Amino acid sequence: FNNLQNLGMCGHATIGLAVTLAHLGRIAPGRHKFETPVGVVEVTLHDANTASVVNVESYRLHKDVTVEVEGHGPVTGDVAWGGNWFFLVKDSPIALRPSEIRPLTDLTLRVRAALEKAGVTGSEGAWIDHIELFGPPEDPANQSRNFVLCPGGAYDRSPCGTGCSAKIACLAADGVLAPGRDWVQESVIGSTYRVSYQPGTGGGVVPTVTGQAFVTSEATLIFDRSDPYRSGIRP
Repeated sequence: FNNLQNLGMCGHATIGLAVTLAHLGRIAPGRHKFETPVGVVEVTLHDANTASVVNVESYRLHKDVTVEVEGHGPVTGDVAWGGNWFFLVKDSPIALRPSEIRPLTDLTLRVRAALEKAGVTGSEGAWIDHIELFGPPEDPANQSRNFVLCPGGAYDRSPCGTGCSAKIACLAADGVLAPGRDWVQESVIGSTYRVSYQPGTGGGVVPTVTGQAFVTSEATLIFDRSDPYRSGIRP
């Protein structure tokens, strides 16, 4: 399983994939390589539930971009790549707690729309499909807390592996996080990733994201030959 095709570049999905393959007996603890649409990522499975992902090289494209957000006013953030394109807002205007998920979602959707209206993009006109808000952690042992809007409009229950990679790239560019030093990122629900980086070869950083996943169920799909919709519904 060194060549898994069509895996979207998603940090927590990659950690979950490694843990699931181990649960199925397909891989053992150790180093593995997965192919993704944005490049090869290396995964170290530490135990049944813990894995580290060495992500693709990440970098900040633009610093301190300000857009006018409908119903809110100006919002300033950085544009960075971490396997997906992100707009990272350093100080969230809304408290990062589960009770505020709806307002946080509404705000980030408006921020994304404001970026589109202003013509702010990633490299070569790429759509900035993830919006990431930051604030102080609830646990003083951690460095930060975030809320991440995903492309489909849902929020990320994890701290977001590619989002953490983009954040680390910004911290490195600002000179506030040294290579090899850990950064512990909380999500809006309190889950955490431990992230560090090494300098990349293209001017960015190569992040390592460590987190956990747990197998919660197994399912058996039954395709009855008499079921006209056994392969799904196609338009």
